[in-house]
Amino acid sequence: MIPRILETTEENSFFLFGARGTGKTTYIKNIFNSENSLYIDLLQPDIEDMYARRPETLEQQINAIPSAVKWIILDEIQKVPRLLNVVHRLIESSNKKFILTGSSGRKLKRGAANLLAGRAFVYTMHPMIYLELQDSFKLNSALHWGTLPRLFSLKKDKDKQAYLRAYTLTYLKEEIIAEQIIRKLDPFRNFLEIAAQSNGKIINYTNIAKDVGVDTKTVISYFSILEDTLIGFILPPFHRSIRKQQRTNPKFYFFDTGVKRSLDRTLDVPMKEGTYEYGNAFEHFIIAEIIRTASYLFPDWRFSYIQTGAGAEIDLIIDRPGLPYAIIEIKSSTNVDERDIRVLDSFTSDFNSPLSLCISRDPIEKQIRNVTCIHWEKSIMMLFGKL
Repeated sequence: MIPRILETTEENSFFLFGARGTGKTTYIKNIFNSENSLYIDLLQPDIEDMYARRPETLEQQINAIPSAVKWIILDEIQKVPRLLNVVHRLIESSNKKFILTGSSGRKLKRGAANLLAGRAFVYTMHPMIYLELQDSFKLNSALHWGTLPRLFSLKKDKDKQAYLRAYTLTYLKEEIIAEQIIRKLDPFRNFLEIAAQSNGKIINYTNIAKDVGVDTKTVISYFSILEDTLIGFILPPFHRSIRKQQRTNPKFYFFDTGVKRSLDRTLDVPMKEGTYEYGNAFEHFIIAEIIRTASYLFPDWRFSYIQTGAGAEIDLIIDRPGLPYAIIEIKSSTNVDERDIRVLDSFTSDFNSPLSLCISRDPIEKQIRNVTCIHWEKSIMMLFGKL
């Protein structure tokens, strides 16, 4: 097993959220053993049904277990949100600690507020990141297939394709249909493909609504579903205007490059260096990689982008408490020059001595005016204090 960077508490109950297949269950089972924990898998239909019918069964069960069992693990807690009331009571009245994993926060938002308010810490598990994989990491593979843990045990491309296609079908079946999140599946299925094609672009809700054949409010709710089920994330515009006519709509990114390619049906299309598609995939990967890594190491960092009405853009802005802003341009080029940093350099004066980075595949580090041009691997190590 490849060690994960996430470090969870050993002293307090906690939630561990993450999309399906990110390794939550494996992580928990490798930390907690059967002697000191009770594991309950709510993905099993009979187990889910039992607790859904009689949530109080959990309390009765815990009253009967040996005192050596200190941890209660409820895997995929969103399946039976009514259990949260029981868990809340037991956190207050017993010496047991709870680990609550979930791939969706949608149902929990309607019942977990009391639990989330300090009684249980909150963590998120992501696909594998560079700092976890290091020497076994292959960029082009990550751009094409993504970094969900299961992929690293599959050797053949056809098996990787089959896994990712099954993943997207499982998402529709278990997260959308089974949870009765929407009434009509076909428009949402069409929306998923269009959203994947629009990955990394500023969201135009009206145009997407026309393409899907629904109203704008429905499209907004669809994006909310993707966020709540952890299949993607919003990158908001920078919170204050530093140029006139700054764009105000957010961007949307899927949580994994391979899942994105599965949804827009391009898994069998070769990822060729130097193409527009390769550049988009590289930008997607870098933004997701920085946000994932920060959620483990620097959870107070905040992320945004800037695009002006004239088209000038900064791909990623990082608000780092106690440190200067980091403003980042992302290029898939292997030979960065002054043309690549012109826009980024022009924004430097709008911030107070920012860390200005042009992240690329260029192996030669360069300083061009106010911009440090750096290879993507070194940029990750530098940003997160690993150099």
